[in-house]
Amino acid sequence: MSDNVSRPNILFIHSDQHRFDCVGVNGHPLIRTPNLDRMAAEGVNFTQAYTPVPVCTPARNSLLTGQWPTEHLCIANWRSEAPRPAMEGLPTFSQALNEHGYFLGYVGKWHVHPTKGALDYGFHEYIVEEGPFKGMPRFGFGERLPEEGPSYKAWRREQGIPPRPRENGWLGEVDPYITPEQSRLAWGADQTIRMLERRAQSDKPFFIRWDPSEPHLPNVVPEPYASMYPPAQIPPWPSFGDPLTDKPYIQAQQRRTWRVDDWTWNDWSPIVGRYLGEISLLDAQIGRLLDALERLGLGENTLVIYSTDHGDLCGGHGMMDKHFIMYDDVVRVPLIARWPARIAPGGQCDAFASSAIDLAATFCDVAGAPIPETFSGQSLAPLLAGAPENGRQDILSMYHGNVFGLYSQRMVRDRRWKYVWNATAEDELYDLARDPGEINNRATDPACAGELARLRRRLVDWMEETHDLLLNSWTLDQLLMGLKL
Repeated sequence: MSDNVSRPNILFIHSDQHRFDCVGVNGHPLIRTPNLDRMAAEGVNFTQAYTPVPVCTPARNSLLTGQWPTEHLCIANWRSEAPRPAMEGLPTFSQALNEHGYFLGYVGKWHVHPTKGALDYGFHEYIVEEGPFKGMPRFGFGERLPEEGPSYKAWRREQGIPPRPRENGWLGEVDPYITPEQSRLAWGADQTIRMLERRAQSDKPFFIRWDPSEPHLPNVVPEPYASMYPPAQIPPWPSFGDPLTDKPYIQAQQRRTWRVDDWTWNDWSPIVGRYLGEISLLDAQIGRLLDALERLGLGENTLVIYSTDHGDLCGGHGMMDKHFIMYDDVVRVPLIARWPARIAPGGQCDAFASSAIDLAATFCDVAGAPIPETFSGQSLAPLLAGAPENGRQDILSMYHGNVFGLYSQRMVRDRRWKYVWNATAEDELYDLARDPGEINNRATDPACAGELARLRRRLVDWMEETHDLLLNSWTLDQLLMGLKL
């Protein structure tokens, strides 16, 4: 490989639905993630990273294009009322790196475009995880990607291993047919390591991306990871037990839709245990990748970044998955970076980071490629180099609805307050200093009227910046003239 640190290698590990607080270094009392903790100890841990949108397909399009969903216009997953791809012709970080002389490899979940795969976006090699996703073919929006090449499902069949069980639906279960080394996570790590081994023979810098589907539900986990966290020992999330008083109706409906509206923590804790177990299994594979970099002599000049598209309720607020809410359970995400040649060890960065759109700019910046003018994020490179802050006083996120109906939300969060504008429901305001679990909605509290007005003004400014079509004369009056109920 080249010794020129101005063109480092980049290994990006991008999981699906990993809560910020489910990393050991981020404070969970039980979770064992020694390799993510090692990355933080040898690099920098971002404590205030947030997804621009807590839904897979829009978030992944934001990552590629460096834009907010209101700019690239992919606002929901395919199985929804708005199954549209992003605008054609937008610059992407992958194309920028390709044009700057990088080899680009991709392993795992795609979930970006209904008919185009990673090779259409500048990647040179793409190893699928489970084959094409059928989506909504009756409307012409199902993913129709080629099945050529290896996939975990095909590998499992070739090994004579029965298919992954699905007897418990989205709630997950033990996979009794495999060892951890035969898991989908281990298979994905195997493919990524083989790709790294091939690239170690070349002087051309690389960007390799591994996108495991885990720990997204359902968590179908082999032993011993399935039983690693006994349910009786798992404490409830700080947000559990939320009575949903003065909250939008849709939140209680979300519980009922998932049929968990009468669940106690005893019902939730086995599901949470498997979720934590799958994260530990993922962490073990990350350790294998870090060890492979060292073995191949690539460790010093490879920027390794771990993050995820969004978090997971997993019983938080008594709810499942991630829809119709903007709680930290789903919008706050882990973001950890290690680059021995450039990043001092043991760093903690408390600056606000918008994970996907900032990472798109960061990849271009550290590779020395021009950052497209259409990108909306900030490069994290100065923070990686030790800068204490980036000038942001707050962070924002958006949501547009998904499988249970369209439902528009916009969020602004600063160090103390979080405001959620629900366009067709009650607004939410949380004092995070006094109420970190976001239980008490203070949007109608007269004592908070000043904070509410301030955050509404900030939200309007951001919506103008991002060309948000939901901002019009009617909604503007709601937000700025006190017409919102």
